[in-house]
Amino acid sequence: MIKIRCVVERITYQSQETGYSVLKCAMKGYDDLVPVVGNLLDATVGSVLLVEGDWKMDRKYGRQFVAQNWEETMPATIYGIEKYLGSGLIKGVGPKFAQRIVKQFGTDTLDVIETDIGRLLEVPGIGKKRVERIAESWEKQKEIKNIMLFLQDHGVTTSFAAKIYKHYGNESIPTMKENPFKLADDIWGIGFKTADGIAEKLGFQKNYFVRLRSGIMYTLSNLADGERKRIYGRCDYGMDL
Repeated sequence: MIKIRCVVERITYQSQETGYSVLKCAMKGYDDLVPVVGNLLDATVGSVLLVEGDWKMDRKYGRQFVAQNWEETMPATIYGIEKYLGSGLIKGVGPKFAQRIVKQFGTDTLDVIETDIGRLLEVPGIGKKRVERIAESWEKQKEIKNIMLFLQDHGVTTSFAAKIYKHYGNESIPTMKENPFKLADDIWGIGFKTADGIAEKLGFQKNYFVRLRSGIMYTLSNLADGERKRIYGRCDYGMDL
């Protein structure tokens, strides 16, 4: 597989259910935006992505880069930082203020926001209330990213990670650490086998009570489904429907 680094310029399609996304990305060495497709649900405009995958030629849409694995990295160039801040991801910073902030701090911009956000007051037009909004939004986005990274590090696909975060919010990590099998009860599309795989990566033992209970319920449910099909799957004449 090939690795590319790109900046997300536009999101032309995104499915909340499957996670399938079509991104238009700026990439070094290409004059036009490059289509990047795959399970990229939580990628946002302005994000800098390190993507592993391969090129394919689609008969309808032309050449695309198909992502298999990816991670978000902090932008290192002034262009990338400005796009990232101006994307709308951070409340209180639009394209105009992103340009002013980057002009003031250059490639140190993200370090300033992370470690000494009060220095944003040095930027013309930014007051105390705006700095407070930016600080609150920055922390919130950082928490979301930490949760998504935790989920993906423990074998949760991007689409399931998005569903888990949407359901549990900031309680996603504590919920999974306490009882990952709860996911199978609460979230459509996550069954016992998926939850069991997550639990294994979290270090849950095979004989852990919540696993045994969930496994028994899963087995009984399958047996009940099979019995229903056997009883109702025949018509009055005794023939299979």
